[in-house]
Formats: sequence, C-alpha cells, structure tokens
Amino acid sequence: METVEKLTGILRNHGMKITPQRLMIFKVMENNTSHPSAEEVFKRVKRVYPTVSFTTIYKTLETLRDLGEVKELIIDEDRKHYDPNINTHHHVICSNCKKIHDIFEDFSLHVKLPDSLKKDYTVSGFQISFHGTCKECA
Repeated sequence: METVEKLTGILRNHGMKITPQRLMIFKVMENNTSHPSAEEVFKRVKRVYPTVSFTTIYKTLETLRDLGEVKELIIDEDRKHYDPNINTHHHVICSNCKKIHDIFEDFSLHVKLPDSLKKDYTVSGFQISFHGTCKECA
C-alpha cells in the first residue's frame, strides 16, 4: 500500500473526499501485516472516531481494492480480509484461529494452468493459500 500522502492524492483524483476517518483507515492499513478484516479496521478506527460507520470503512476498503492499493483475501465465508502488500506473495492460514502469514516464495515453476484451460485464459497472476493449524493452536 502506498504512503498516506500518495493515497490521498489517488483518492482525490477519483473524486473522493479525504476525511479524517479515511485517513485513519489508511494509517491502520499502512504496513499492516495482520491482514485485518473490515470489522477489525472498523474497531480500530471507531476507537478514535466513534461516529464512523461500518459502511465508510467497507466502501473505502473496496475503493482501495478497486484501485489496486490493497488485495482482498477471502479466507472464510464470514468475512473478507485486506492486505496492503500488493506485491506477489502467498499465504498460510490457520484453520482454527484464522491467523494469516505471508509467504514470499516463488512457486511459479511449480504452478501451471491445465492445458485444457490455456486456450481460454491468459493468466496475469496467481495466489496460493495454504491451510493448516498454527503451532499456537496445535
């Protein structure tokens, strides 16, 4: 995710107002490696801005996703998580506590699109999610 200053410029260029609540969302997300859900971002922003709405949080995160400034991760059916690191990387997720860790290994030599799909798709990227139990939950 870009710096807060750069993000404010990007959002202004897309006609969005820069509010203190949105700035706080940027600060929560900047360099955040915990892959927070919208609910977790909401709780952190609400501590400082008690009147902020969940809709503001969710729409801002969706806008950042649409602009390519955060990645949206669907780890479970209950909630989406957001990753400010938009560089290619993968994840390992604890099936019990849902903790997410980044993996910066290059798996490109081992992952191939099946031949039956190559004629129908041009692949622009991929993401691998490993699932298991972390040592704290084991």
